[in-house]
Amino acid sequence: MTATVPTTMPTAGTGHSGRRPVDREALSARLLGSAAKKSYDPVVDIDWTAPIPEHLYGLSPEWSTLYGTPMWDSLSEEQRVTLTIHEYCSISGVGIWFECLLMQLVLRDIYGDDPAQPHVQWALTEIADECRHSVMFARTAETFGAPSYQPPAAIQKLGKAYAARADGPAAYAAILVAEEILDIFQRDLMKDERVQPLTRATSQIHVVEEARHMRFAREEIARRTPQLSSWQLRKHRTLVAACAAIVAENLVQPEVYASVGLDPKEARAVARANPHYRDKLRDASAGLVAFLREVGLVAGPSELLWKRAGLV
Repeated sequence: MTATVPTTMPTAGTGHSGRRPVDREALSARLLGSAAKKSYDPVVDIDWTAPIPEHLYGLSPEWSTLYGTPMWDSLSEEQRVTLTIHEYCSISGVGIWFECLLMQLVLRDIYGDDPAQPHVQWALTEIADECRHSVMFARTAETFGAPSYQPPAAIQKLGKAYAARADGPAAYAAILVAEEILDIFQRDLMKDERVQPLTRATSQIHVVEEARHMRFAREEIARRTPQLSSWQLRKHRTLVAACAAIVAENLVQPEVYASVGLDPKEARAVARANPHYRDKLRDASAGLVAFLREVGLVAGPSELLWKRAGLV
């Protein structure tokens, strides 16, 4: 299973570092140029017919929600492989759900803007990337023989409301919440030779293209947050914190545990209490939290939601 990807990739977390945001149109023009040079079509860049090695994990075992627990120790090696494949497919499935929401946020943000402007053309390019990523993740689950995991109906309803109402910094912070945590996660997977080639290929493509999305989102947040009034800032803080908590809670759906004969309710309780997994999520979100704190979107009472989600 192979994908054509660059040998070097942008470092996660580039963008705002205590300086004034860059010119929006100049940045958009640069990102458009980068996308023209380095973009991928997973349908042709991934060999979907390659065999699935039976002994390789779906994700790095250290990223499994059960890793380091007695429940993990009780699993056979075959069960661990199966579980990690389903966990990766769940994360990918939730990624599809969130990318569909993000596309709505971006479309709403540029609606009515002059399409000749670079920022509008960049937004449309970003949406095209997300469409391909969603197809890629859907085909990944199908190739692995896993279900199309999605968040429960109540969470999907909340997501629909968020996409309909969030705007400005909260909209672009939602992009960062989803993509930056996954970026750290996927950078680990793409380098791990214990992991399935299909996982590594999809992770590489996603990391390369999402680096551009995250750069634009960071600059939009840095540009727009200072324009908020005090009450607007409190509202955006709460929206972003709620988004972060929902994403962290729903990455791995409890149904994945049934794939290896575990009781979903019991296994999810073990996963939620697993200090190793909570540390992995907190480490993955450290750069995101630092940036959002710097621009003022993590502070005040809403920070309790970040703590409750285990992200700070």
